[in-house]
Amino acid sequence: MTLVNKPVLLFLCAMLYCTVYAQEKSFYFGKNIKNNSGIVINSPSIYSEDVGYGFDLASENNLKLKKHCFSSKNSSLYFSVKVPEGNYRVELVLGGSKCSNTTVKAESRRLMLKEKELGKHEEAYYSFVVNVRSPKISESSYIKIKDRDKDQLNWDNKLTLEFLGNPAVRHIKISPANNVKTFFLAGDSTVTDQDVEPWASWGQFFTNYLNDQVVVANYAESGSSLSAFKGGKRLEKILSLMKKGDYVFIEFAHNDEKRKGEGIGAWQSYSQLLKEYISEVRNRGGNPILVTPTQRRAFNKNGTLKPTHGDYPLAMRKVAEDKNVPLIDVTKMTTQMYESWGVEPSRKAFVQYPANTFPGQPKPLNDNTHFNSFGANEIAKSVVQGVKDLNLEIVKYLRANIPNYNPQNPDDFSNWTLPMSSRFKIETPEGN
Repeated sequence: MTLVNKPVLLFLCAMLYCTVYAQEKSFYFGKNIKNNSGIVINSPSIYSEDVGYGFDLASENNLKLKKHCFSSKNSSLYFSVKVPEGNYRVELVLGGSKCSNTTVKAESRRLMLKEKELGKHEEAYYSFVVNVRSPKISESSYIKIKDRDKDQLNWDNKLTLEFLGNPAVRHIKISPANNVKTFFLAGDSTVTDQDVEPWASWGQFFTNYLNDQVVVANYAESGSSLSAFKGGKRLEKILSLMKKGDYVFIEFAHNDEKRKGEGIGAWQSYSQLLKEYISEVRNRGGNPILVTPTQRRAFNKNGTLKPTHGDYPLAMRKVAEDKNVPLIDVTKMTTQMYESWGVEPSRKAFVQYPANTFPGQPKPLNDNTHFNSFGANEIAKSVVQGVKDLNLEIVKYLRANIPNYNPQNPDDFSNWTLPMSSRFKIETPEGN
């Protein structure tokens, strides 16, 4: 009998975990399905740690299991698979005997597929890549996760898919995706994956405009500044994962401008930290892209927008020029966008709802900083247009045939139809 010491045993267990759970997994759904090439799910299968897959977050009551697919009863239906940290290609076969309309979100409400309509007996294949992350950087280093964020779907040990609308899902295949380009996002509450409704950010809608040769790893955090992001070891995490040729989108200012003290300001600490981020990314073979901050909804009496960010957008533009870094001027685009909508219509892009719109909401929500899904998608469109305008190699990672976006002619809220997720919280995200 061979004795194995504890460190070696733990290592072997970890390797076994990665081997077991990082394998390709294929799921077939339906009451009449017989298939030996994957896992057949012909009855409500509730997620458990032991089994490692199943319908999750108490949503199995919304499940409608049909002959050759599953659907849901006009509410979110979650399906989770236990996997280690990494990037995973998700392949879906959609369609059923009746007409369907399928929306898919991943992890903390990252939009991956918006309202795919299919007629009776039609089928469609769709593929995208999802980043699954953990706070661990090394054996002795971890991202600092705030207590209020620890229960977010982004930070558990599974890949969760959310199906909405009138979906028809026949087959889900999940496999490791090790050779895709990564777009890392570093930013604040206007960028982060907002875990629950009605809050949203452009980072979790950006995913819907990318093809399956790239993955978004969004490490943005509500309430974060450049200093806090670095101090919380999120920059360290990005740098530890970055491959040569990956990209880092950097958008900060909302919280940086609130910092006080000697040496703190747009032309001092903010500019210095931007330059530090740029150098760190480039030293590891990565490509930084600067993104000026989204505007707050603050109007003058004449209908123009107040510049609430002071010199911070100017400072970022100057750093971009000095360091020869591509820059997407979202400050300029959101100014044009809000002014084009006007004072009252622009409310529809933000978390502004009358009392009792949501259960447990006795008071009105009147937020002029944080977006709802419609507003977040408009910002994502602006970022996508900025990527196009830069004409860098990353244009090839955009989905084909995305229309050009003009922030001076933004979309009308009345045309927005994305189903809302069933998980919500009235608590305002950190930052303003």
